[in-house]
Amino acid sequence: MTEILPLWEILVPYKMGRKNVQVPYHREWDAKVMAIAGGMTLMKVAKGSWTSPTSDKTHKELMIPVRIACTEEQIREIMKMTIAHYKQEAVFAMLVSEKTLIMHAEEIN
Repeated sequence: MTEILPLWEILVPYKMGRKNVQVPYHREWDAKVMAIAGGMTLMKVAKGSWTSPTSDKTHKELMIPVRIACTEEQIREIMKMTIAHYKQEAVFAMLVSEKTLIMHAEEIN
């Protein structure tokens, strides 16, 4: 059995301003996540809304939920990178599961 890791979900923006984020730009982010955590699962686009604590403005936007099995230190690194990459005011991540198990075919007797 591979190392047991928590499973996180982070919300990545579908648009920056009024323009859709282009696929090549998302792929740059994907590559950075792969370098940090070694894997991820992209989910279907979801509608989100949140209120900024600094401006009290409500933001309604499309988000891409991404699930990542990694340590808390790694998800914090991914969050910082996400804020910079997508020029975000804030990034939301949540713990989905405290442990994930990965079994490889060669482990089966």
